[in-house]
Amino acid sequence: MEAQIRPLEAVDWPAARRIYQEGLDSGEASFETVAPDWSAFDGSRLPSHRFVAMFDGRIAGWVAVSAVSARPVYAGVVEHSVYVDAAARGRGVGAALLRALITSTERSGIWTIQSAIFPTNVASLRLHEAAGFRVVGTRERLGRRDGEWRDVVLLERRSQVI
Repeated sequence: MEAQIRPLEAVDWPAARRIYQEGLDSGEASFETVAPDWSAFDGSRLPSHRFVAMFDGRIAGWVAVSAVSARPVYAGVVEHSVYVDAAARGRGVGAALLRALITSTERSGIWTIQSAIFPTNVASLRLHEAAGFRVVGTRERLGRRDGEWRDVVLLERRSQVI
C-alpha cells in the first residue's frame, strides 16, 4: 500500500504535531525540542507546500517548507522539514512526501529545496539522497542540542526543470 498525500490543514495539526514531537524527542531531528502550536507553525511555513501522508487510515507523516529569506533574489529557495511517524518508517512515506513537495515547489517556480540534517541521522540522509538531494557541506558545531555541540549536513535539491 502506498501513502496517500494531501494538503496539511489546521485540523491535521494535533496528529502532525505528535509526529513532530516524536522526532524532536529522538534528539536526531532538530535543534528544536518542543513542537510549536498551530499558530506558530502556520505563520512560519508556506501554505502552498505543506502535505500530510495518510497510511492505514491515519496521518503517518508531514512535510512543509519555509522561505530562507525575504529578499527577492531568494524567492525560489526554501528550507524543508519532513517527519514520519516511527510506526510508519520504512514504508515509503517519507519518499512519497518528498515527491509531492518537489512537484509542488517546481510548479510554483521554486528552484532549490534545502535541508540541514544531523550527520547521525543516517536514514534521513539516505532518504534525501534517493530524492535527488546532494550534500553541499557540513556546518561544524552549528548549534547546541542538550548541551552538546552538533554538526549539520547541508543538503540541497536543485530543480532540473526551473
